[in-house]
Amino acid sequence: MAEVVRIHAPGGPEVLVHETIDLAPPAAGEVRLRQHACGVNYIDVYQRSGTYKLASLPAVLGMEGAGEIVALGDGVSGFAVGDRVAYAMVPGGYASARNIPADRLVKLPDGIGYDTAASAMLQGMTVRYLFRETYPVTRDTVMLFHAAAGGVGLIACQWARAIGATLIGTVSSPEKAALAKAHGAAHVIVVPHGESFVDAVRQATGGRGCDVVYDSIGKDTFPASLDCLRPKGMWVSFGGASGPVPPFDLGQLTSRGSLFATRPSLAAYIAKREDLVANAAELFEKISSGAIKIAVNQRYRLADAAQAHADLEGRRTTGSSVLLP
Repeated sequence: MAEVVRIHAPGGPEVLVHETIDLAPPAAGEVRLRQHACGVNYIDVYQRSGTYKLASLPAVLGMEGAGEIVALGDGVSGFAVGDRVAYAMVPGGYASARNIPADRLVKLPDGIGYDTAASAMLQGMTVRYLFRETYPVTRDTVMLFHAAAGGVGLIACQWARAIGATLIGTVSSPEKAALAKAHGAAHVIVVPHGESFVDAVRQATGGRGCDVVYDSIGKDTFPASLDCLRPKGMWVSFGGASGPVPPFDLGQLTSRGSLFATRPSLAAYIAKREDLVANAAELFEKISSGAIKIAVNQRYRLADAAQAHADLEGRRTTGSSVLLP
């Protein structure tokens, strides 16, 4: 048996139901994981609301977690009962226990706790691929990062500071501005809902514009994000917290100076096991060295997942949130 939070139909936070289900023995290639912490991310909101279609219903939400291996299926090698492990981008995370393919797990270093891992895997590996692969960031890079006080944003602020890059962040309140600044943002712009940030970005860059814009907001920040780029700059759309970006004429990229645009996902960047292991290893090194500290600022009981979603959508959270079974 396992406690889970799942949905039977898409909708608001109220469709999240705390239930008990039977859990079969782990299949070949799987392990049984007793979860100690489950990550809460915006992709969970997209799936719950129906923005991202789920393969079938009912469905256990959650794409990230950390815990202890308690049983092995046939053919599993490289792992043992008692190993501390974590994962990201594997559906079914809102659970006290679950079966999961062993090749999607990574072992946790001794100094990294379960709640830190459950907060860091999806968000931290997202920052890693954004900065290392989607647009390779150097100390000379000037970037705009929306939602700089969120879970991904605070990690990005610290990672940019460690590289020596200049991160300009947008946030929704002065309190969040102070938080982003404390974590390494060079400039922070408070943007009340519906107001423009373009002039402030242009001022911060001396009129040059940014090399890259990392945009997880979507509808509300488009096409203004494009106006913040220098010629031949890159717009990286990696989320849609305010709704999806509407269809647009590619001529908008031409008229603004031959811009590049991409819509990446973490799943593609860690599809191969060797890429997953390399990504996680660099993230863990940054955490272990102290270059990045994971801000787990909200903790909820598993049964209170609906409140976690309501707080996330209501912009009442900072840093990362976890559910504790």
